[in-house]
Amino acid sequence: MTILSLTEYQQFAARTAGAGKSGDERLIIAALGLAGEAGEFANLIKKKTAHGHDIKNEEIAEELGDVLWYLAEAATSCGLDLSEIAQNNVEKLKSRYPDGFSQERSINREK
Repeated sequence: MTILSLTEYQQFAARTAGAGKSGDERLIIAALGLAGEAGEFANLIKKKTAHGHDIKNEEIAEELGDVLWYLAEAATSCGLDLSEIAQNNVEKLKSRYPDGFSQERSINREK
């Protein structure tokens, strides 16, 4: 199996955008889809933890894949690159937590 970079994934996801909208309409569809798929993921975790359902990792992965697709669509609609977003987030977290997560740094971090 070939592992895609986030940029490659984003380019592929854009090819499968069925709504065919652009600009703000594409962003709105992406935002609503992202919220909906995140809700489906959250619902699986609720069923697993609160209701005792036997939720398979494959089901969780499928929902996370749907979240990723809409995230890619949101980035594309804004002209952003997922790889750059990920890199910037890593740099922010390294700055915020240089030695890994710390409750002390979390409580006392600068805004």
